[in-house]
Amino acid sequence: MKVLCLWHATEDEVNSIRKAMPRGTEVVAPKGEYFSRYESTYSELEAHAVDADAFIGFAIPNGLIEIARNLKLICWLHSGVDELDLQLMKKRGVKLANVRGANAVAVAEQAMMLMLSLAKKTLLKHQAARESRKLFPLWGDEHRSAVLHGRTLGVIGAGSIGSRIAKDAKGFEMHVLGVRRNKGQPAEYVDSMHGIDELHSVLPKCDYVVLATPLTKETNGFFGKPELNAMKPTAFLINVGRGNVVQEKALYEALTSGRLRGYAADVWWDYDSGRTMPRSYFTPSRLGIEKLPNVLCSLGEAHNADDVRERDIEWGIQSLVEFAAGKPLTREINVELGY
Repeated sequence: MKVLCLWHATEDEVNSIRKAMPRGTEVVAPKGEYFSRYESTYSELEAHAVDADAFIGFAIPNGLIEIARNLKLICWLHSGVDELDLQLMKKRGVKLANVRGANAVAVAEQAMMLMLSLAKKTLLKHQAARESRKLFPLWGDEHRSAVLHGRTLGVIGAGSIGSRIAKDAKGFEMHVLGVRRNKGQPAEYVDSMHGIDELHSVLPKCDYVVLATPLTKETNGFFGKPELNAMKPTAFLINVGRGNVVQEKALYEALTSGRLRGYAADVWWDYDSGRTMPRSYFTPSRLGIEKLPNVLCSLGEAHNADDVRERDIEWGIQSLVEFAAGKPLTREINVELGY
């Protein structure tokens, strides 16, 4: 079996894969100078890709899957798989495993940070303090913080990340409503679980709504004007799933008309109609949403935290080991559903 690392893996990383795999497994990685250690070019990988049985990595150059005639498995070291050509994998019979849950703690903490920063007007008050400017009048609507304690949080997409957000929210004694495709699958810290068909009855109850859904053909643009109109005007919307699940124009209109109190996101719109990987997940809004005074943003940084990279690689290796042993893949992706 031949395993191709799609990034400039260190000797320790290559050896960790080799030691975990059956004797005789060939493990290769690109060599030489690089711009980003976690990316590589088609030309760097082409010679090794043609006869590789498995890929493992963070980014796949365009055209590489097409030339990999022996390819049977891709271990994708991310949770989301929407940037991959799932139909090509289905046609070729290539299995796909991700590392869902590896970044759940980090992304959930980012969601809570964004939620708190919106509620507490952190940037406004930080800037006022830097300028030695007292906010006046006291308790003015434009200066007063919101609170999380006792409020209702709606988690749309109660998977590994959404469930962790629910757990963290319980530290603030929040009431948590979950929405997921399979509402029969419970989550420990969700007070009540609802199906996606119940979304419009859940949203009016929420003071905060967090989007933690993957991007699929069903979720692409699913959160638009009807959903925003169903929310309280005093509510906040936080997105740590994918930017494209929210309709950009409808969000802009809600934020600038007073229909929505605030928005925060770590993920933004992807306008790329081609297959270029990895995508940045931060393309400045065509309407300048990131510049609005009631908006906070980070640039796809939620996963950039201690321990995440190491866990990504560790879990990717687990999928390689399972595949080599002929076992079911714990984190296999259903290429039809996209998750």
